[in-house]
Amino acid sequence: MFDFVNRKKRIVQFVLLLAVLPFMFWGVESYRSDGKEGYVAIVDGEEIKRREFEQALRDHQSRIRAMFGGNFDSAMLDSYEIKDSVLEQLIQQRLLFREAVSNGFTVLDSKLINEISNIPDFQIDGQFSKKQYETLLRNQGLSPVTFESRVRQQLLLQQLLDGFSENSFVSNQVVSKIIYLSEVQREISQKQIKPEDFLTEIEPTEEEIAAYYNDHQEDFYLPERARVEYLVLSFDALAENEIVSEEAVLNYYETHQQEFGQPEERKASHILVSVLATAAEEEKQQAREKAEDILEQVQQDPERFAALAEEFSDDPGSAGRGGDLGFFGRGVMVKAFEEAIFDMQPDEIRGLVETDFGYHIIKLTEIKEAATVDLKEVREQIEQKLKMEMIGSVFGEAVEDFSNTVYEQNDSLQPAAEKFELTVQQSEWITRNSAEPIILQNPDLQAAIFSDDAILMKHNTNSIEVAPNTFVSARILEHRPETSQSLSIVRDEIVGRLKQQLAVEKALKHGEAMLAELESGVADSIEWSESKQVSYMQPQDLNQDTVREIFKADTSVLPAYVGIESPQGGYSLIRISKIIEPGVVTEDSRINFNRQLQQMMAQEEMSAYLSGLRQRYDVIIKQDSY
Repeated sequence: MFDFVNRKKRIVQFVLLLAVLPFMFWGVESYRSDGKEGYVAIVDGEEIKRREFEQALRDHQSRIRAMFGGNFDSAMLDSYEIKDSVLEQLIQQRLLFREAVSNGFTVLDSKLINEISNIPDFQIDGQFSKKQYETLLRNQGLSPVTFESRVRQQLLLQQLLDGFSENSFVSNQVVSKIIYLSEVQREISQKQIKPEDFLTEIEPTEEEIAAYYNDHQEDFYLPERARVEYLVLSFDALAENEIVSEEAVLNYYETHQQEFGQPEERKASHILVSVLATAAEEEKQQAREKAEDILEQVQQDPERFAALAEEFSDDPGSAGRGGDLGFFGRGVMVKAFEEAIFDMQPDEIRGLVETDFGYHIIKLTEIKEAATVDLKEVREQIEQKLKMEMIGSVFGEAVEDFSNTVYEQNDSLQPAAEKFELTVQQSEWITRNSAEPIILQNPDLQAAIFSDDAILMKHNTNSIEVAPNTFVSARILEHRPETSQSLSIVRDEIVGRLKQQLAVEKALKHGEAMLAELESGVADSIEWSESKQVSYMQPQDLNQDTVREIFKADTSVLPAYVGIESPQGGYSLIRISKIIEPGVVTEDSRINFNRQLQQMMAQEEMSAYLSGLRQRYDVIIKQDSY
């Protein structure tokens, strides 16, 4: 029964997001370099910063990992769909906040204090701890003012959303009817009347063929066509003609070793005792003493490093993994941390290392040595790169020269081909909408090919850029205007169309006649398919229209019969032989079902509300923003 609601409702994911306070636990990402500046969208004049989007994306990815563990493809986390969904959530959050403010919603200080006090992470032994509160926020780089502002905003949005979630109503009568319709079944058998069964009986007359031809002449026009020859001047084509010396290849290989192989990477674990760089000296000293105490325990029993990290480390992103930070190369971690790591030997433990995040105790667990690829494996790659560099400085001049040549010597492409060492290519017959060859698909080029100058004067087209750094000039070899094909040429095609059309009509008439006979009481002598039970929730591969007709049928007398035109053509004749009533629904089940229907209605209303907001506010998404 409950599948009905689950299949029909459209889950508004951001509602779930807004129901949870967004704590920014960044883990190891905190030690990495900052993201790009700029924005990804503008909502009613307010920018959504790229940094905010990237943080929201990381939070979303972390929730998915926590939910599924290792039972999913991690590549999905970087998909366009995931990123688009996260950005849409941020946009909707902005829109809802504007609505809440404009409608006069407010959050009292007492409500804010009560909400924060009830957050388990800020409690010790079930009681709110101010010290715990401030420490946790400080570890995440948040001030109480910033955090409280975010919580106030979430509470403001919840007030707006509660208007949808708490005010949906579904009557008991509606619930009873939906439960009944979702559960009741009808036992049916089918007889398919297919057009193919009548094809051999149909032979269109000459009059029918001629009439169809006259009524559908536009279907049998051959569009304007041309065969062309063309030249392609591209960055790649010119680069291929360049010659690179062995000395240049070797010199590039020796001076760009970092491009050819895997740089050294190191795997490390750490224990962090966090303290801000701006903290008072007394607070720093307390943190240092704590770190020294942990370091002493580690040195006494190095095997307990992971256990001590899990117990004492203030980095929530790695503490649960025994402090493991995974593999990383140079330029990833902050300077002091990186210098220590790349000066250590495997299994060495070092501390204390001070950074802006506090005091670190570091253990180097593994080294992946740098590996260099042999010159033989990358020779072709280097040659191609050097060719590109060689042609890059003169490509603009070559493009201009190519354009002048095909224009000034417009009766042939051969001079340009010889000058730039290009090959003249030829096409098959093409039209204004031809998909092949792809290089000729450009609308500007096709317009030039089918221009009067190209058709009547046989001139080269101008040089036209059809793709980045790719220019084409074409010249017509043969041209044929749009023509109407004679009836004799298209007669077989028309006969095929008519036979199919008439077979469909005959199948429908035959099916309707059979249904009329059955409904009039004529003895049922049809060879039906094996019976099956269908319902709205279990349609058994029947389309929605067919299921609807089955349940609209009058079943006061059984068997009952219905017929419906098949989507693929033909006619589907159906016999209803039995009604299977649903079982008794308990009161608890009815209440739960009612609740789900209310949720579905609230979500539908919320979806419509958001669609309206997008119409009322200006929302600009930056192109290629992720």
